[in-house]
Order: sequence, then C-alpha cells, then structure tokens
Amino acid sequence: MSDASTPTTQVVDAPVKSDELVVNVTDLYAGYLPGINIINGANLTARKGELVGIIGPNGAGKSTLLKAIFGMVKVREGDITVNGESVVGLKSDRLVQRGVGFVPQTNNVFPSLTIEENLQMGLFQRPKAYAERLEFVTGIFAELGKRLKQRAGSLSGGERQMVAMSRALMMDPAVLLLDEPSAGLSPVRQDDAFIRVSDINKAGVTTIMVEQNARRCLQICDRGYVLDQGRDAYEGTGRELLNDPKVIGLYLGTLGTD
Repeated sequence: MSDASTPTTQVVDAPVKSDELVVNVTDLYAGYLPGINIINGANLTARKGELVGIIGPNGAGKSTLLKAIFGMVKVREGDITVNGESVVGLKSDRLVQRGVGFVPQTNNVFPSLTIEENLQMGLFQRPKAYAERLEFVTGIFAELGKRLKQRAGSLSGGERQMVAMSRALMMDPAVLLLDEPSAGLSPVRQDDAFIRVSDINKAGVTTIMVEQNARRCLQICDRGYVLDQGRDAYEGTGRELLNDPKVIGLYLGTLGTD
C-alpha cells in the first residue's frame, strides 16, 4: 500500500492507443423517472487501450452516464455500442457477458465473503478461468494474493476498492467502468487509487472513469470529457483540458493552475 512518500502522478502526453472503437455512445438520452432525462444528448467514445476520464460539476450526470452504459438506467434515445454491437436494453448480467465491467462507488464488495470468494463471484460465469484470471489481477494487486482468506468487511476503504476492481477484472472485460474510485479515501489512499487505475490501463484494459477529483483524473487519462447538464460540454486529451482556460475557469478553478 502507499504511504506519504508515494510520488504524485504526473501529467503525461498519451496519444490515442488504437483506432478500434470499444465503446461508442451516440446522442444518448437517459433518466430514472418518466419524462425526466438526466443525460441529454451525451456522446462518448473509448478506443482499445484508452483511459477515458469523465469530469464535471455535481449533478452533471457523470455517474448516470456510466449506469446507462451498464444497463442500470433507462435509455430513451440514442445508442450505446460495445465492440460494434448495440447493448441498449440489455441487463447487467448480459453486459458482463459482452465484456462490460462496472465498479460502483459504494457497496462494491461482499463484506461477509473473503477476498477469494469475492473474486470467485466476479467469475461465476466462467469458473474454469479462475486460476488464469487470478494470476492477472494479483499481478496488478499483489497484496490481495497474500490475503485471499481475509474477509472483505475487515478491509479499509482503499483495500475494498482494490477488491472491487479486481472482481470486475476477473471476467477479462473489454471495458472497465469505474465510478469515482477515489471517493471517500484519504489523500494518500486517493493517490494510490489513481496509480492503481493507471496500472490497470497499462495492463491493456480499456477504462472509462468518472471522477470528482477532476485535476487528478485529467493527469492520468488519455482523453477526457467534461459533462455538464447531461451533455459533453468539452472533449480533449487530459493535457488539453487541464490547460483549457474555459475548463479551468468553469470546472477546475485554481486546481487547474497548479
């Protein structure tokens, strides 16, 4: 685990890693209640190997957009494709089969189960692949491999986040959706969470991350979207958005000037 000496993440230029579209969200309208849309014409793409960040003010619809992709919010207009096939209307279990992994912000582990049992739950559709996938996730989260028999309920918030991400990775997803992985963590643990997300992406996993800590999100992502009132107000590389005067003034404040 990290401590106070953990180096802060640095802004890096990260060009698009592939032209192959994994996720394509087009003119999406979605919401929880009849006649009330939270997502109002949003567009988003994630190419193979990319780390895509979604930032924006509270209430902008960031988490709702992820939940719409994962079939948890009703889509009223527009389309969502994963690897070229529409997934609109599919239930979450079918989406997992199609290669979509999702890590919610809260209640993201089974606290009464061990770490090992949590990971097995992530692979219930492909139990024969357990040994192979365990090797992959413990290659990223080495600490978990040494503590498989520990109950998830006894873990810290940051450790639970590792278990949740590992469980989602067990199915070898085409894309991993992360809803505010640093939420509720101490500054040191937040830094560790961003490093872990970067490690997952470097291992070849296409990742879409919603994050309230906008500056840190843009530091590590290849491309970012600024969502406002359910629409993508700005799009660019992480560096471009960090240095865009309008984005700084409207969304980053003084954080964007450090």
